[in-house]
Amino acid sequence: MSELESLKRRALDDLKTALDEVGLREWNSRYFGKAGEILAALKIVGSLPPEARKEYGQQANQVKVELTQAYETALAEQKQKSLENSLSAEKLDITLPGRPPRPGRLHLATQTLRDIQAIFAEMGFQVFRSREIESDEFNFALLNMPEHHPARDMWDTFHTTTPGVILRTHTSPGQIHVMRKFHPEPIRVILPGMCYRYEAITTRSEIMFHQVEGLVIGTSVSMTDLKGTITAFAQKMFGDNRKVRIRSSYFPFTEPSIEVDMDCIVCAGKGCSLCKKSGWLEIMGAGMVHPEVLRNGGYDPAKFTGFAFGMGPERIAMLRHAIVDIREFWANDLRFLSQF
Repeated sequence: MSELESLKRRALDDLKTALDEVGLREWNSRYFGKAGEILAALKIVGSLPPEARKEYGQQANQVKVELTQAYETALAEQKQKSLENSLSAEKLDITLPGRPPRPGRLHLATQTLRDIQAIFAEMGFQVFRSREIESDEFNFALLNMPEHHPARDMWDTFHTTTPGVILRTHTSPGQIHVMRKFHPEPIRVILPGMCYRYEAITTRSEIMFHQVEGLVIGTSVSMTDLKGTITAFAQKMFGDNRKVRIRSSYFPFTEPSIEVDMDCIVCAGKGCSLCKKSGWLEIMGAGMVHPEVLRNGGYDPAKFTGFAFGMGPERIAMLRHAIVDIREFWANDLRFLSQF
């Protein structure tokens, strides 16, 4: 039995020389691993005479228990020592309270949407929401773009597996919905919502984005009313000293159609990289509602006129905060979002 005692003394001596957790685990592998000395000592039992097996087995198990307890004690002491060294070196006060969770905040696009809605609410506009999954009829045909009309090429469209059902490419289909709901009453609404276009993702375009449509219909609505509304919005959103420029354009659902520019907020109209040296920044498209669209909505164009406009809240936010990449709105990077 002296071999077991010798094994125990040697193992305990080696355990004392293990100075860290790595050394302790190496010791455990050397003595208790699959090829360890303890397992080898236990296997000897089968080769001993029957009368010696019981006593040898009992002593071998006793040595195993003692060494196991010694190892666990040494390992616990080493972990405690490592913790104390870490606390001392890192100056960590474990009595301090934990860091409170940071409160969330509204996304920049949502903040901008609410600002737009608040401005138009002051001018008497109501909010009207329409569906994002549309029919080809409402998205194109009823907006003066019948099948095979070349103007449809202005919008790259997401089609569904159901023929004639698409993801809306703009909020303009809402014009028909709201007209048919409130006809024959006058209308003054904005229609915010998400739009989808199958196009390349760049610093200035995304496949999904917010849009805010505006629609006013009455018996004496004119281009002058449209210009006054746009100017009032630009000054409320960007500052009282903002200037507005109107350019001719084309949209199939308005006639005449215009593009609306605002003097650059960075260079004050002098010309810079943001405005491409022009001194002006585009903020929306607009125009007088086309008679065919009025007719499709249930209004007699001989009695009623109206104007419509559309803008992108992300683009508005980019102008207000000098953001150069629209993809930041969908990247979910807290370093970007926490700035607003």
